[in-house]
Amino acid sequence: QVQLVESGGGLVQAGGSLRLSCAASGRTFSNYVMGWFRQAPGKEREFVSALAWIGGSTYYTDSVKGRFTISRDSAKNTVYLQMNNLKPEDTAVYYCAAGIIGLRLREDRDYKYWGQGTQVTVSS
Repeated sequence: QVQLVESGGGLVQAGGSLRLSCAASGRTFSNYVMGWFRQAPGKEREFVSALAWIGGSTYYTDSVKGRFTISRDSAKNTVYLQMNNLKPEDTAVYYCAAGIIGLRLREDRDYKYWGQGTQVTVSS
């Protein structure tokens, strides 16, 4: 049974940092893309970042480029999202997702597995 478990969310002041973790289990993810999405209240879920497990190519939405970094620890089967210089508009529930390589990175419907989400709140 595949499980994605996020952790690391919390409350932080604007300009602060958080590191989200996504622990993956239940299968090998070597031919998968790991993604981070977020959903703010009253808004649709949106793509934040993705990483190809093989090769490590990374992708970001424009609003987080230069502030967020996605990475992986293959030994721990864990993906991270380091978030620096956080802004109030980053406030959302952040979800980890996994989908087979070749998917449309920014389309949440293309991802097969999802975590339960972790709340990130940035105060001004």
